Amino acid sequence: MLKIGLTGNIGSGKTTVAQVFELLGIPVFYADDEAKKVMVTDQMLIEGIKQTFGTQAYFNDGSLNRKYISGIVFNNKAELEKLNALVHPAVFRAFDSFDQLHKDAPYVIREAAILFESGSYKMCDRAIMITAPLETRIARVMERDGISRADVESREARQLSQDEKLKLANDVIINDGKQLVIPQVLALHELYLSLSRN
Repeated sequence: MLKIGLTGNIGSGKTTVAQVFELLGIPVFYADDEAKKVMVTDQMLIEGIKQTFGTQAYFNDGSLNRKYISGIVFNNKAELEKLNALVHPAVFRAFDSFDQLHKDAPYVIREAAILFESGSYKMCDRAIMITAPLETRIARVMERDGISRADVESREARQLSQDEKLKLANDVIINDGKQLVIPQVLALHELYLSLSRN
């Protein structure tokens, strides 16, 4: 079974493209959603977070004290790296379980905002990069999240640039609002089906 990574910078349309693959019957693993889930379900991770950031990282009911964690890691690269070093292996474990669950599928998609930054693209057979002009992406996120331009630019600055990611990608989907996305997804779907048969 092929493992296909899917990424793109903020506002590129990752979720939309992932949903098209789902409509084609392809299982999609949403790494960002999974990261939130494992922080309250993966015991090894929970213990690691408590040891690193203190027991107040969790409330008595077992839920994550997001405000407390955010206060530590926001704008502190070293602390964020510590958190990521704990969370990423737990997400990788969840991906392995997801693979097992869908082992009869011709391929699976791993959708992740930081596919390249986390190194998880190395666990994939191919990687798709979704691109869109910066101005288009900023406008989309401002409208979607109701945040300022400065906030979007700050999030963008924390990711590898679109050009750097393109160098690491095998396949590209252009989501600039002019080119149709579905035919591009269908072409890649056919490619992956043929690769999975070989």
